[in-house]
Amino acid sequence: MFSWQASGGGLVQPGGSLRLSCAISGFGSVAYGIGWFRQAPGKAREGVSHISTSDGRTLYANSVKDRFTISVDNAKNTVHLQINSLKPEDTAVYYCAVGWPSIPLIESEYDYWGKGTLVTVSS
Repeated sequence: MFSWQASGGGLVQPGGSLRLSCAISGFGSVAYGIGWFRQAPGKAREGVSHISTSDGRTLYANSVKDRFTISVDNAKNTVHLQINSLKPEDTAVYYCAVGWPSIPLIESEYDYWGKGTLVTVSS
């Protein structure tokens, strides 16, 4: 019932851009929060961006602010993450998750997780 796959990952050179997407289904017209997370090899998963479908409010981790932009197309139940000026340290598997977080960008605050997409930044 709650299943989605992040898409849009790939191999990109430093300084390049990607747009990641998640087509989320199963929640009907209920408002929820969507978080983008990433997990680099050997590191813990970290939250990078959040958006509320109810009012469009967004939040970014300091490490990605000014380079990442989250948006949601409510008509298509799709959330996007535009990533610009990619750096090698952005290499990770990126996931989108749904929840009603009291504290956005905290992994445990999200209830439903999709499969990730791999982003590799390398020359």
